[in-house]
This record gives sequence, structure tokens and C-alpha cells, in this order.
Amino acid sequence: MTTNEPYETNAIAEFTERFINQTKRTIFLTGKAGTGKTTLLQKIVKSTYKQAVIVAPTGIAALNAGGVTIHSFFQLPFGGFIPDFNATFNEQVRLESKSTLLRHFKMNNQRRAIIRNLELLIIDEVSMLRADLLDAIDWMLRNVRKINQPFGGLQVLFIGDLLQLPPVVKQMEWNYLHKYYKSPFFFDAQVIREAKPLYIELEKVYRQADQTFINILNNLRNSKITEEDVKILNSHVDKDFDATKHDDYITLTTHNADADKINKEALGRLDAKTHSYGAEITGKFPEHLYPIDETMQLKLGAQVMFIKNDISSEKNFYNGKMGKIISLSKYEVKVEFPHEKKIIEVEKYEWNNIQYTLNPSTGEVEEKTLGTFVHYPLKLAWAITVHKSQGLTFDKAIIDVSKVFVPGQAYVALSRLRSLDGLVLLNPILPNKLATNHEVAAFTKSNDGSEDLEKSLLDGTFEYANSMLQHAFDWMELMNKWHSHKATYKNQGSKSMKGKNQSWMTQQVQQLEGTMEASRKFRSQLNKLFLQNNTDLKFVQERVEAAYLYFFKTFDGILYSTLKKMAELQQKSNTKQYNEELEELDQLMTETIIRMKKSKQLIHAIVNDLSLEKDQKWEDEILAYKKGKIESVKQEMRQDNATFDFDTDFIQVKTKRDKRETKTKKKSTYEITLELLKGGKSLKDIATERQFSAQTITSHCERLLKTEKIELRDLLDAKRINQLSDVFDEYDGGSLSDLKEKVGRKFTWDELKLYRASLIT
Repeated sequence: MTTNEPYETNAIAEFTERFINQTKRTIFLTGKAGTGKTTLLQKIVKSTYKQAVIVAPTGIAALNAGGVTIHSFFQLPFGGFIPDFNATFNEQVRLESKSTLLRHFKMNNQRRAIIRNLELLIIDEVSMLRADLLDAIDWMLRNVRKINQPFGGLQVLFIGDLLQLPPVVKQMEWNYLHKYYKSPFFFDAQVIREAKPLYIELEKVYRQADQTFINILNNLRNSKITEEDVKILNSHVDKDFDATKHDDYITLTTHNADADKINKEALGRLDAKTHSYGAEITGKFPEHLYPIDETMQLKLGAQVMFIKNDISSEKNFYNGKMGKIISLSKYEVKVEFPHEKKIIEVEKYEWNNIQYTLNPSTGEVEEKTLGTFVHYPLKLAWAITVHKSQGLTFDKAIIDVSKVFVPGQAYVALSRLRSLDGLVLLNPILPNKLATNHEVAAFTKSNDGSEDLEKSLLDGTFEYANSMLQHAFDWMELMNKWHSHKATYKNQGSKSMKGKNQSWMTQQVQQLEGTMEASRKFRSQLNKLFLQNNTDLKFVQERVEAAYLYFFKTFDGILYSTLKKMAELQQKSNTKQYNEELEELDQLMTETIIRMKKSKQLIHAIVNDLSLEKDQKWEDEILAYKKGKIESVKQEMRQDNATFDFDTDFIQVKTKRDKRETKTKKKSTYEITLELLKGGKSLKDIATERQFSAQTITSHCERLLKTEKIELRDLLDAKRINQLSDVFDEYDGGSLSDLKEKVGRKFTWDELKLYRASLIT
């Protein structure tokens, strides 16, 4: 924990969300296995109003988190990083220095724009993140964002359990890196010395309820394992345990070859036909990102586990839940959960390989799907490696830690289980096999609760508020743009359009110049107020509102005058370039005014303890401000000219928060299919357009039928529905295989599945 008083995990989760939305400080969110880190990550991504991306050290970790790899997002070369300019190293070792890394930056303008617009960087599975890679990220961010602060001024959220898989560093690399780093773990990166993250630990364990087992796991994490703990664990040793004679047991091994051998032999022992199922792969989905094997081989009676959570409302399975194959056909896979006396048909799952892009019209960082991998979310489950078991939960497991080769591997294996009742050890555990990494233990111990979370939130909120207000009331860039534009009027003839508007331009610049000193003094006053030990936020709010009223009058007048001038120019010929120059000034003026308005809202929200989230509704006056100005200009101009028409299509309020209000929610794969159906497209057309098989689109429609988003008549004609009704008269709700065999080619698998789905509503 990081507080002096205990917090419930839900309270910590809520605090974490508030801290992210109300501060700029870097955070390390950790917790034991089963405390809900992944769930909280998903909630943060949905709730934060900040522009965020998710990255992870490996492809599979990134895929599971819904993000991209660190190397692909930051376009970093593979190999180690020396945080120095003049490092010397052997050419046989692939290393980069600050100098060579700068030369390797090959980012296009869009990628640079994405990174400059970022407000929150989320790094998942941080246990695998190397210290030198984090310093490379920091060096790149400082250079691209042009801000010489840790991570280029970007807020970073680290998520992970340091007792999970450690970073991998080759000895030849470490021979050079050890001169700069105490350990390869991320917390020993040089940037972390500059910006120590707030340490937040989720404590309530949802995976285990067995208190004895929880205590043993805690002791194992903290390198305080006792003789009694070892004795309890070793009471579960059964060297002759035969997994083939017991249901639902999975063997956790330390090596891939062992797991593959166990699964292959167990599948071979089943006296049944082998059925092969291939993945549907569309677009760009590299092989190293495949979440499971491209071809899946199953038999009746095979022991399998689910590798994803059920996203439907039924919640029939979770990541790691085990069952047995009870029915197989070309288009149908059914799994039984014997203890629940329940059988379900498995639906295919869609994994997306994404890329972050910048929407040129809105400036929003968005996800773009490059490719998809569609397959049954199943794996043979007689055995799995400890590495691949991360994030899974098992009721029963056979564990052999005699071959443990990485500190913490025994903890990962044991913590997959719900309780000691389901544990079988093939060999006695030796204390030396239970060791955890001493650097991790030291780091964890140094974050033992000395930092007060509430005080950190208060301090961070004040710092964030001051930063936002400083930005809102600083318009030096705008002033420079006006000066640059004014310089273009020099030497213009009196009959030219700019020559005729020389005095108008001088007047606007003088008005804006008149605000500069007052702006500087106000920002200085804000700094002094926030430096006080007990900052009076209500007084700050009063000063912000007063400053807003003082400056707004001038800015509002300049904006109105600029819009009017643009409207006048539209009535003249050969003024396109001139109007485009004024358009840029108009946009910057609008953004400055909106920032001032929203700074007023921000300080109001903080003073009144209102949450700042993605769905926070800003007042209508902010959203309607620009439209109101344009309408006022139109009315005035029409009084003088009845035929006046002001083309305002190019005038947009390009401010980030406004766009977030209207930002469309990311559509699920089912919603995309539904949208195409409502657009009048056939299932065949949708399959072609989305590059999916007809079977996958049918499975989407099954879900849509079950949730009553569509009706069967949207897919089949009345005559066909009546014919299917007769066929299903004697259907008992079991497998469709027997029914398909009975009807032969008269009805397709897809028709049978769709009709059955229409019955389950």
C-alpha cells in the first residue's frame, strides 16, 4: 500500500482514475496476481478525457491490452540503449547511444503529430520493460515534443506486477549497460530518478479466497517464505499423480517443449477423429502476433481452456476456464463444463492489430485496424507454460517447479490457482526455488506507504491546475502570428486590398499588444498563489473569473472584427490567399478564447470537487460561442447587403475538448456489421467488404438476434422462416449437427444457426 491507512481496492481504483484525470504526475499501478489491474486499465481508457495510447514490451502483451508494441509506436531500433552521447561499444553488440538514436529517428509528420498531441502514455506489463528501453523512450519524447522534461512533459501510467516475467537482457549487452543501471528493471532507468512515479498498489485479491494460500503467496512475494509455508505447500506433493485419470487439471511447466509434448500425447490418446480449424486472417496481422496457433486441432473429449473472457451478457466463461469438447462439426464447436452441467457453443473471437493515427480534421489520436485474426478462443489445456499462464485463473493445476530458471517463476505458477485445494506438486518445493528478485524486493520495500495518496492528489491537482491556467492565459504564439501577418502589409500599395486594410490591421495588433503585460502579470500572480503552502482555490477561482472578463472583452472584439473582415473579403475577387491568412489567425484566436473559457470551467470543477472525465459536459456557451459570433456577423452584414452570403464551412472550432464532446464511440465488430445490415447490404456483401468469411458474419448476426438488435426477417424471407419453423418443431436445444444431417442440403448451417439464435431471446 502507499497510504498510512487501509483503502478498499475499489476506493484505490477510483482514486487512480481521479489522479490520472486531475494531475500530470507519472504513476506506477501494481498489485498481486488477481487484484484487477487489467480491469482497471480498461476502465481508465474508457473514462479518461485525455488523449491516450497503450503500449507494451511484446506483441502478445500489446494485443491483449488493446495497444501496440513499444518499438512499433516509437519506431525504435531493436537493441540496447546507452544513455550517453559519446558511448563506445563493440560492434558485435547491437547498442544505440543518444547520438545514434537521434540519427535513426525516421518519423513522418503524422507520427510526430500523434506524439506531440498525446497527454497520457500507458505502458502495460511493465515487469518486462527494460530500464534502457524506457530511457530511449524518454530521449525520443523530449526531442519530438521539444520539451526538456521527463517524458517530454507527458504523463505516464506504468501497469504491472514486478514479480511476473522479468526483462530479458543478454550478458553481452549487460557488460555495457551495468555501468549505467543498477538493474535491468524499469524502476532503475535514469528518467525515473528525475520523475519518481506515484506508487499505487491494488491489494484486494479477487482470484483467491483461501486466506492460508493468500498468506503464503504474500510471503513468497516479499521473500519472507517460512518453513511452515514450505511444509503446507509440500503437503500437496503427489509424484505419481496421473492427470489423464482426473478431470480439469492443467500442468504448468517452465518450458514450451514440455507443454507441447504433454498436450500432443494427451490428444493422441483420445480415440476420436481429429478436426482441424483454421484462423481467418485479414489485412496486416504478422505471424509473431498470432494469439494462438493458426491451425487448431481438436477431438471429442479434448480438455480445453478459454483464453478470453466472454464478452456477451451471459458471461459463460473467463480467461483460463476449462472444459471438455463434447461436439465437433465443420461449423460448430461445443464445450461442456461438467461440474456446472452446462454446455455452450463456442463463438469465434476477433483480435485486432491496430495502429494509432491522427485524424487530420479533428486532431484526435484514433485507432486504425490494420488486420484481424478470427478464431475460436480455445487452447488444449492438459499443459501450458508458466509464461503463457500470466493473466489466467485455474481451479486445479499440476505444478513442477524443479526446473524454475527465473526468479519469481514459482510465484507466477502458484498464483494462477484459486486455492490450495486444487494444487498438485510433482516434486517437493525447495526454498531456493522460491526466491524472488532482490532488486524488486528492495524497490517494493522502498515504497512501503511513506507517501500520502490524498496529499499527492491535492498537490498534483494544484500543479495541474496552474499548468493549465498558465497555458490558457499565455498567447505569445498568437501575438507572434499577428506580428508576422502585419509584416506582410508593409510596402503594399494604397490601392491593394492589404493596403486598404492597413489601419484595420494596426488597430487589431495594438489591441492585442495591450493585453500582453497584463497577461504576464496575471500568470506571475497565479504562480505566487500556487506556491503558497495553503493555496486558496476559491480565491484563485475569483481571480481567474476576473481575468477572463477583463481579457475576453478585447479578444471577443478582435475575433468579431476578424470574422467580419473575412466576410467582407469573400465578396471581393482575388482575395483567397488573404482570407486564408486571416483564417489561421481566426483559428488561433478562437482556440485562445476557448482555452480561457475552459480554464474557468476547470477551476470551477476542482473547487467544487466535480469529476473530470470523458463524458464531462462543458457548458453550452462554450460549444455555441463560435456559431453565435458567425451568426452575429451574418446579421450585421445582411442589414447592409440583402444578398450577402457568408461561406463559413472553413471556419471550425478546432479545440480538443469540443471535439471530444462529439467524438464517436469506437464501434464493436458487431455494431459495424449491424450498421452495414441497416444500410441494406446482404450477408455476402458484408463478408466481402469486411474480408471475413460468411460464417463469421453469421456469428455476428447470431449475437445481434440474441440481443434483439435485429429480427430474423431482416435476414431471411418469410417463406424460408416458415420452412425452418417446421424443421425446428422437434429441436430439443442440443447440437445442430444431428439436425443438419437430417435436413441435408435443404438448409445451410448458417440458416440453421440464425433460426436457432432467433429462438434464444
